[in-house]
Amino acid sequence: MTTSFPRLLAPLDLGFTTLRNRVIMGSMHTGLEDKAKDAPRLAAYFAERARGGVGLIVTGGYAPSIRGWLTPFASKLTSRRELPRHRVVTDAVHAEGGKIALQILHAGRYGYHPLSVSASALKSPITPFRPRALSSRGVARTIDDFARTARLAREAGYDGVEIMGGEGYLINQFLAERTNKRTDAWGGSPEKRRRFAVEIVRRTRAAVGPDFIILFRLSMADFVEGGQTWDEIVALAREVEEAGATIISTDIGWHEARVPTIVTSVPRAAFADITERLAREVTVPVAAANRINMPEVAEGILSRGATALVALARPMLADPDWVRKAEAGASDEINTCIACNQACLDHTFQRKEVTCLVNPRAGRETELVLLPTKRSKRVAVVGAGPAGLSAAVNAARRGHAVTLFEANDGIGGQFAIARRIPGKEEFAETIRYFTRQLELLNVDVRLNTRAAASDLTGFDDVVVATGVTPRIPSIPGIDHPSVVTYAEAVLGRKPVGDRVAVIGAGGIGVDVSEFLTEHTMRDVNPTAEELAEWRSEWGVTEDGSVPGFVVAPQPSPPAREVTLLQRKPGRIGLGLGKTTGWVHRAALKHKRVRELSGVNYERIDDEGLHISFGEERKDAQVIAVDTVVICAGQESVRDLVDELAAADVTAHVIGGADVAAELDAKRAIEQGTRLAAAL
Repeated sequence: MTTSFPRLLAPLDLGFTTLRNRVIMGSMHTGLEDKAKDAPRLAAYFAERARGGVGLIVTGGYAPSIRGWLTPFASKLTSRRELPRHRVVTDAVHAEGGKIALQILHAGRYGYHPLSVSASALKSPITPFRPRALSSRGVARTIDDFARTARLAREAGYDGVEIMGGEGYLINQFLAERTNKRTDAWGGSPEKRRRFAVEIVRRTRAAVGPDFIILFRLSMADFVEGGQTWDEIVALAREVEEAGATIISTDIGWHEARVPTIVTSVPRAAFADITERLAREVTVPVAAANRINMPEVAEGILSRGATALVALARPMLADPDWVRKAEAGASDEINTCIACNQACLDHTFQRKEVTCLVNPRAGRETELVLLPTKRSKRVAVVGAGPAGLSAAVNAARRGHAVTLFEANDGIGGQFAIARRIPGKEEFAETIRYFTRQLELLNVDVRLNTRAAASDLTGFDDVVVATGVTPRIPSIPGIDHPSVVTYAEAVLGRKPVGDRVAVIGAGGIGVDVSEFLTEHTMRDVNPTAEELAEWRSEWGVTEDGSVPGFVVAPQPSPPAREVTLLQRKPGRIGLGLGKTTGWVHRAALKHKRVRELSGVNYERIDDEGLHISFGEERKDAQVIAVDTVVICAGQESVRDLVDELAAADVTAHVIGGADVAAELDAKRAIEQGTRLAAAL
């Protein structure tokens, strides 16, 4: 075992049981919890993480009653009839030497169904249903429901439960004046608002006995107006500890909060100091969470002494062997979570099964299997973007002899551009991961080599992953010296002036607009000054007397004057990610980006960009700019495909070379992985 991470890898004695290290796999709903038939898949998913060395796994949320459902017929644990599917999971985890806790989650007013209930009959801004206010009898029955589910979890073989008390779900709704307008024994004062949470913990402890782990997921910063103050949060933590909680785990922000908490633009360990402050107020172990994606970050938090554990959810999707690699001193081999949300949280909120952009095997462990090959082949992969890299690495992992051709002087493709966008610095970690894997797997990497069909005729399989090139729209004056492509702008190949028009408002156009309005890039491990600046930008205060810790945002001034334009009418940014789009839209507003829709591009000349609006081409005007950046989509680079066909060489075409739409890295990496599994 390495000594690089002594605190992270140290066992934690809980008195009646010991965790083998300080790493909790945090709760994440995968979609496999909802149907009994998916229990074997869920078991394989968790077993792989247990085998990877994580100290304690927490499942996705299970409702303690149908009123607590997230969606109709979603996961719940309310009857002994449901225990067999759970035993499949707990047995699989225990067979790998792991421990697992079931999260009990009552959605409250976040329930997407007409049976939802809450502290008060106040509709959530993110669901269409108005909840019914629980009666006093309903409150008591709900507390009974939590205790019953915990008792059933113990019978199912779980080592503990996590009571979800944050993220704006039911318990959090009782805790905050924002959502609790009651005047009975369960509201009207902070003490009464806390009573529901404390009684749930107390009754749960009574139901499961002293030798069972109870985690309480506590909202340490609600980030909504009318949220809890710091004194209320500390009082809750102390009362929850007294009621029988074994561990307090960190929760930050409600789903309806307008402060980003987990997207890639959030600095690493952005909220660890809040956890440390709370940890000093209680004696039970406290777990830090949110944007902790590498062992070095986790060790840094634990080394300060107050926090006992770290909870990682999405990083365990990205790399199930995260802990084992840390133990081996091989953190450079970790497939790092880049916090993109595209295949995890976006899928959750679209009611799809969760997986991972950088690890498409997540949640598909029984289906997408990379078995050692029975016959090693010579495989050529042309193009070292995300698709080509995933194909090359996974084919080599299976035992094939792989040669990777790349026309540029480095790998990464479009990720090499994306990593330069402020807030997407984490994308460099994926390039680092693939670079290391290519070394470990002895892939023959040939940079600055534009492969021709004649170079590929001796291979058993040829994979074309030549990616995309920016599409150049047909606009009069498109060859004007002021015009640059997004790649030229981001990579610094051509200068960009102080006044800029960005043509095309898809994901790339939004990214480029953010890039152009920021003064500098931020290191993935921010300084205290950078973290303070980020908090100010999003209206986060450290004044604990302010309910919810939110004040008016104070963004820094933009580096440039940017106008973002799109041909189609309607609001810009509607096609962005489900859980990240609002962050980008808010960032554009912070930087005073002018947004225009329904635009006709008339011409580009020395005066600037000439435009009009609508089919009638009305309101003609000129936008006086120094630079016009083209973000009008991409076209597949397929020249080699035609060459190979002419040479009678069959090729597998993947990634952007296959479909260029919106630079879909999720699809590209999955395509490469699936192809490698089939070779």
